[in-house]
Amino acid sequence: MLELGVFILTLLLDSRLLISAETVITCDGFVQRLTCESGVIHVQSATCGRTSYQTCSTGRPQNEISNLQCSIDVPAVSKRCEGLQMCELNTQGLAPQDPCVGTYKYYTTNYICVPAKTSVTCHGGYSYLRCEKGKIQINTANYGRTDKTTCSEGRPSSELQNTNCFSPNALAPLSKSCNGMESCEAFATHTVFTDPCVGTYKYLAISYLCVQSAVRSSLVCEHANNTLACDDGTVIHVVSANYGRTDDSTCSAGRPASQVTKTNCYSSNTNVIATTACEGKKKCSLLASNDVFSDPCPNTFKYLYVLYSCIST
Repeated sequence: MLELGVFILTLLLDSRLLISAETVITCDGFVQRLTCESGVIHVQSATCGRTSYQTCSTGRPQNEISNLQCSIDVPAVSKRCEGLQMCELNTQGLAPQDPCVGTYKYYTTNYICVPAKTSVTCHGGYSYLRCEKGKIQINTANYGRTDKTTCSEGRPSSELQNTNCFSPNALAPLSKSCNGMESCEAFATHTVFTDPCVGTYKYLAISYLCVQSAVRSSLVCEHANNTLACDDGTVIHVVSANYGRTDDSTCSAGRPASQVTKTNCYSSNTNVIATTACEGKKKCSLLASNDVFSDPCPNTFKYLYVLYSCIST
């Protein structure tokens, strides 16, 4: 595994929670490893390409490293690693397409370690979430399977092989029932979350925050402006953001079914763009547009959903 240029800085989530930010660069064909000693992974951006002569250039001919205008987003990194404490990815074929044929590429992933709690419950069981201080804020949720070991005891191998199993709608119902509560429970079953991979034995994996400052939300449909605002003496802190679609009902009026059926649509750069534009300000505006966030799911009508808190200056 080749990991280059790793750096750490700290950001204040609110007056009591600390997160760290890291960048990992991995040469094409090697394994990229993301890890959080405490908390869970939240991917801010992930790209494949080449923008530097020096990076991953040892032993490579000049014609393979001269194209520095090569980059493509890799949403698979966020999909596979979000909410985990450790994630390893074979970069071979990970990008959705080759952004520059003939150029030797590398993967660059920016992520933060969010100090979240985690809960894993095998199919048929109940997840019990609780905050001794503060209120629950769901960070990530998946009903499916992303490895062969979790909830595997006594199960035949055929039920454990599919490790690319993600529920399209786990986040929405959990957020609706648990956000703002001191405690809540969730039933790990396909009758609640639908079955994303028939024949695979699944589990419900959740990461969540205990937030002590009130969390606000702002949602606008594609092409509209999303305005965040705080009262005097406080400024915006972006908790999470997504430009895409995670359910088939939001911003669906007048839209054909083909534009609202994809509910596993996430833009990997939403959080970093929203944070850059709004963090520390009393008021800011974000345009819900492909021109701002890129297009994570072509032909789907999207919306911009932002969770934020107002912290004292």
